[in-house]
Amino acid sequence: MTRPDGTPIRVLAVDDEQSLTELLSMAMRYEGWQVTTAGSGNDAVRAAREVRPDVIVLDMMLPDFDGLEVMRRIRTEDPDVPVIFLTAKDAVEDRIGGLTAGGDDYVTKPFSLEELIARLRGLLRRSGAGAARDDSSLVVGDLVLNEDSHEVYRAGQEIHLTATEFELLRYLMRNPRRVLSKAQILDRVWNYDFGGQANVVELYISYLRKKIDANRSPMIHTMRGAGYVLRPAAD
Repeated sequence: MTRPDGTPIRVLAVDDEQSLTELLSMAMRYEGWQVTTAGSGNDAVRAAREVRPDVIVLDMMLPDFDGLEVMRRIRTEDPDVPVIFLTAKDAVEDRIGGLTAGGDDYVTKPFSLEELIARLRGLLRRSGAGAARDDSSLVVGDLVLNEDSHEVYRAGQEIHLTATEFELLRYLMRNPRRVLSKAQILDRVWNYDFGGQANVVELYISYLRKKIDANRSPMIHTMRGAGYVLRPAAD
């Protein structure tokens, strides 16, 4: 997804937890979007004025003033910018207040990065700020993944994947020939605060191999001590 003029989507991510904004930035940059981050309300208002974002991811609780006030100040200059709020799991009043005050959507912490990206895509489509790519397919060698239809083919043969297998493969295919660590894969495919062990990555890599590489030249390779890499079979 890009802006209608073909330039990258501009996102402003606002949260006082730096590790979270870094993770959000990583996920959004993998979408090809341009990300600006802010850790306070004042910084968010200043950044919005400078970059004119297409969409804002906004934490409700900030060190200087809350997300509702941030949205109010930004919308005095850009009244139509879509806003998705990040709220605490038990803060029902925040969610109601945010939507009542004009927020477009919300997600509760902890959340799935993929869910957040999907909601952002929806907001961008509805607002007219984002245009779908003409080609929604990722291609690595004879492996093809369609991000819109969720269909996967290798050498013309359809491969059926679970939702998690699909997200793992999509991440690998967006980064062909790049070694991805278990920690990177956990952060991108599972919840940002996922409390499980890294062996869940090994497990799902094995599931993918059985479907993608079965009776074929392997594409998914283990780099001992480093992680995993997807390469065309001829490489």
